[in-house]
Amino acid sequence: MELSLRRLRTLREVARRGGVNAAAATLHYSPSAVSQQLEALSVEAGAPVLERVGRGVRLSEVGRVLVEHAEVLLAAERRAGAAVEGARQTLSAHLTVGVFPAAGAGVLPAVLADLAARHPGITLDSVEGDGESVVTDVRDGHLDLALLLDYPDAPEPWKADLRVVPLGQDEIHLAVADGSAHGPGAALEALADEDWILSGPHTYWGRAVRTACRRAGFDPRVRHHVDSSATALAMVAAGLGVALVSDLGRVFCPSRGVVVVPLARPLSRTISIAHLPHTGERPTARAVLAAFARAAGAAGLAPVEAVHEGRAGQVPTRSEAASRANPSSSGTRGT
Repeated sequence: MELSLRRLRTLREVARRGGVNAAAATLHYSPSAVSQQLEALSVEAGAPVLERVGRGVRLSEVGRVLVEHAEVLLAAERRAGAAVEGARQTLSAHLTVGVFPAAGAGVLPAVLADLAARHPGITLDSVEGDGESVVTDVRDGHLDLALLLDYPDAPEPWKADLRVVPLGQDEIHLAVADGSAHGPGAALEALADEDWILSGPHTYWGRAVRTACRRAGFDPRVRHHVDSSATALAMVAAGLGVALVSDLGRVFCPSRGVVVVPLARPLSRTISIAHLPHTGERPTARAVLAAFARAAGAAGLAPVEAVHEGRAGQVPTRSEAASRANPSSSGTRGT
């Protein structure tokens, strides 16, 4: 009996999603294409892998047996692929990474240029998405890697089945219209009466900013609910309210009209890259991880180690981290 690993993946997805239509949406196939793959798998197995129940379908006994063994077979395929990559004289592979907008604009170009120079045989595609969607896609094998964000004020419980590698700290600042009375060292609590431009609480950014404001004693008065950083900053330039922006997010600032000023109480977020444990065995994946680490450093992200020394709800700024590493330094600490 010869079994197609591609069809086994499809069957596994049907089992995970609970039906052909849901699996088709996840795999980006049509339901008829999924059905055809499962029919072909039934021929290979010598018995149907699905059976009808009313208007729906469920796994047959043969289907359940195949799903039980699918992980072992697919894991063996992954190990074989990693071994083949290691045996090649040059690294060559096609990988896909999930990114959030600021990383797609501020880090990914440097990663692609790095790979083109060091490992031209590696092709890296990107897919934009939020944390939950890209984590699911990594776990289900639709993405090889994914960039994640973690905010001290709203940490996310990433699952233990993922390897999460911190890349650096992205500092967060206040964005105001040119001519605003708020200057460097602005206190977050001083913004309680301002109109805010902010994404909804369904986003990590929206939750984190609201939590930081509540720690400062107020709920932000959000007048404009905007998910796009570029749109939010354009609205700041037009004088429609204030917003927060990270160092990476500055790439979306309009050429004029916005002033970015540091907060009195520093805020930052951790940028990490996640993958399944077996992905780290691939030489090509390790090369991509190294490229992201170099790009994070070139983008000026603060050292990752600083996150463990931060006060509750925040982490040290670059100057604070440097001062703690060198106690004799005369640098001042944020309040």
